Amino acid sequence: MLLRSLFICLRPVVLLIGLLPMGAISLELKGELVQGGLLIGRVSPGEQVEVMGRSIKVDDRGLFVFGLGRDAPAEIRLTLTNGDDEVTTYRYAVAHRVYREQRVEGVPQQTVTPPPDVLERIRREAELVREARTVDDRRTDFLSGFVKPLDGPITGVYGSRRVYNGTPGSPHYGLDIAAPTGTDVFAPAPGVVTLVHHDMFYSGGTLLIDHGYGVSSTFIHLNEVLVENGQRILPGDLIARVGATGRATGPHLDWRINWFDVRLDPALVLEHFPAAK
Repeated sequence: MLLRSLFICLRPVVLLIGLLPMGAISLELKGELVQGGLLIGRVSPGEQVEVMGRSIKVDDRGLFVFGLGRDAPAEIRLTLTNGDDEVTTYRYAVAHRVYREQRVEGVPQQTVTPPPDVLERIRREAELVREARTVDDRRTDFLSGFVKPLDGPITGVYGSRRVYNGTPGSPHYGLDIAAPTGTDVFAPAPGVVTLVHHDMFYSGGTLLIDHGYGVSSTFIHLNEVLVENGQRILPGDLIARVGATGRATGPHLDWRINWFDVRLDPALVLEHFPAAK
């Protein structure tokens, strides 16, 4: 087995390309090497890809996708293996982010300190969401790009440290868009519905749409969900209506994007992978 190692320290840019000498494995990455970023890559067909020891699915064209979480390390290791068992390791610097603190007052206190009799419900609902995010479909709907599911003021951002009614909580992983109850929510990208739930304890009306290869969108605090589990969704389809259900102080959409269990920043996805106009 032939081993190569290449250290690449790049500032975050829209297109990152790492190339080895003629005859070696080549790699292209599009996206931003930053905490919360989505990366779409391409290698020669038939090559295997690992990111930090995690095997990544590669399609017949050599395309693959992965994400970097809120607290991704300062450096990641991406390994390629070709048909001759030649292994090349790329080491990429990941840009660090500073997350602000957001104090949220007026949420239902039972959603801050849940009573014991709802803990089993919370566990079951969390498992439903986790299971929906394990879907590993070979559709590449994410390549179509993304648009905002509705327009409105941004009232919450990815990564912020949340304090609810004075009690520290988990970080916020979505993009909050304020809008009146009943405002239409449209599909930001094509996909297939993998979860519909009308009343989760924390997230209220909840909808998940899978965009392929582990990339999914979650929409929460909905007043209505207008699609069904297993339904094929096209960009711009009406899928739900804004609400203030679950742990919310007022009507808004909380839109989240995941790569499997890795939570990504929807604002970065919109910036670097916009749908073609």
